[in-house]
Amino acid sequence: MSHNHYLKDLILFRNDPSKVGAIREAAERGELDALYAMGLIHAEGRGVAIDLVQAHYWLSLAIERGDRDAERLREIVGSQMTDEEFAAAQRLRAGGALSRLSSDRMH
Repeated sequence: MSHNHYLKDLILFRNDPSKVGAIREAAERGELDALYAMGLIHAEGRGVAIDLVQAHYWLSLAIERGDRDAERLREIVGSQMTDEEFAAAQRLRAGGALSRLSSDRMH
């Protein structure tokens, strides 16, 4: 899986949150590379504060769409999470937040 489209920009905005919005919008549309990029953004704190729960969430969505690189990164993120963070990530995923966002945009 090539993540070049979004990952090239990641180098440029370690402390620039202005680019995160566009990538998030693409991720909310289900674009695979953007899903992975959102996981990486939150895992490394690129333009946002490090948030392992959000990282795990976005990477899980990428994995569901077949991204093998996301599996490896999610394992790393998971190894750094507390039990509470992992439970929060599971609740977030179970809530289907992305599904609701996508369906809201269609109406």
